[in-house]
Amino acid sequence: MALIPFRRSRAKQFEDCVQPHLGAMYRFAYRLTGQRDDAEDLVQDVLTKVFPKADELLAVDQPGPWLNRVLYRHFIDLTRKYARQADRPASSIMSEEVGRDFLDSLVDRGVEPDRQLDSEQLRQAMDRALTDLSPDHRSLLLLHDVDGWRQEDIAEVLGIAVGTVKSRLHRCRAGLKEKIGEELEPFLTGTRFRD
Repeated sequence: MALIPFRRSRAKQFEDCVQPHLGAMYRFAYRLTGQRDDAEDLVQDVLTKVFPKADELLAVDQPGPWLNRVLYRHFIDLTRKYARQADRPASSIMSEEVGRDFLDSLVDRGVEPDRQLDSEQLRQAMDRALTDLSPDHRSLLLLHDVDGWRQEDIAEVLGIAVGTVKSRLHRCRAGLKEKIGEELEPFLTGTRFRD
């Protein structure tokens, strides 16, 4: 009796190929969108889009960068699509609840209140400055400086030269430093940003 070779289904092969990269895809999507639900939706959209091309994915040597490149391009397409539509939804504006949460966070944790307030002001200024960056620049900066991606990997995913990655990182950091410095100048009491 001859054994019939076992052949995994295409869906199972796709799942096995994608599964190890889902966490990295989600983190990348979160860096791009800034919101948990939007990041989950973006990853789901990409997987739905890529599934019919499973054979192409399975033929790729390094599926992680390939998937992130597809994710990035899909995000850019969505950003352009929604930029042509209406303004930001009202839900994206800071609510009173968020303000109360901040005040509640200033409980005594052994840190001097003025230092805790300075730290919170710096964090909020950083968040605003990052939000003001274009999606391209924000994702570039966060991928490298926060997630620890190598410049070569970023260049491959974004489809740009390594030298372009280096120069954009430099410009992003300089712009962030300037924006944060301008915003916090009245509040700074001896705080110095690293060069």
